[in-house]
Amino acid sequence: MSRTAARAPQNRPAGTRTDPEPPPPGGVLWTNAGDIRSLLTLPAAFTLQVAHPAVGAGVDQYSVFRTDPWGRGERSLRSVQLWVYGGEEAAEEGRRVRRAHKEIQGTDTRGRRYHSLDPACYAWVHATGFPVALYAGRYLFRRITPAQERQLYREWLQVGRILGLRDRDMPQTIEEYWTYWARMLAEEIEPTKVARELVATDVPLPRPEGGSPAVRLLLRLTWPALRVAFLRFRAFVTVGYMPPEARAVIGLEWTPAQERRLRRFSTAARILVPLLPERLRYLPIARAARARWRAAAR
Repeated sequence: MSRTAARAPQNRPAGTRTDPEPPPPGGVLWTNAGDIRSLLTLPAAFTLQVAHPAVGAGVDQYSVFRTDPWGRGERSLRSVQLWVYGGEEAAEEGRRVRRAHKEIQGTDTRGRRYHSLDPACYAWVHATGFPVALYAGRYLFRRITPAQERQLYREWLQVGRILGLRDRDMPQTIEEYWTYWARMLAEEIEPTKVARELVATDVPLPRPEGGSPAVRLLLRLTWPALRVAFLRFRAFVTVGYMPPEARAVIGLEWTPAQERRLRRFSTAARILVPLLPERLRYLPIARAARARWRAAAR
């Protein structure tokens, strides 16, 4: 898929909406967001999102993450992939996300009224992915240069525009971002009910549905053990790939022994995943977009 696939026509009539472009092919997000290693970073970003009092309250009241965690995860992952690799579909997916959150409102953990599309809430949800991508990327991908870090933030702002965030809703430079990040950690972020639940290893977790009858039978028989193993692994990557300053604010413990385990695990992923064929290394939407991009380049 060429970059021009998502670009508005040059002779667009005056007054017609111009959709924001997704991040460019070959960029930092394009390279990493569809790689299966990116899946390991999502729990940390989601936990950071719900550590905001308003976001945590909205997810607690409206989300199906407790009753349908697998379906919710699949839908969220598809949405994220479309923002980066969707071409002309990216902006429409952003509008769908806003429509889906239009009615979410209530009172947060501090007694304040909130609406999920208020910039203070909505921007935080998007903003959390950037520091997690940077921090986890040092473990799972090659360390990026300062220039690539700035490029990544510019691309993050592009995705924010796809989601309907205005430039005034997000810090426009990386220096402004880190000031915003420090202020949010100092003034807003807290160990909300949902954040604590996402790192707990003793919570209910429905088993996945679907698959062949043999797979469903195997899951029924093994789910008690698999559930425990999955919750422990989720907690491990959630806390491990979360920036330490955020980890401290939420009150998450992390020991030197856990850090050594994380480094060994991450090193294995960093070495082995690039050896996989593309059909195993990249998620389906990313894989299809990369194929279209190569075909267009030829």
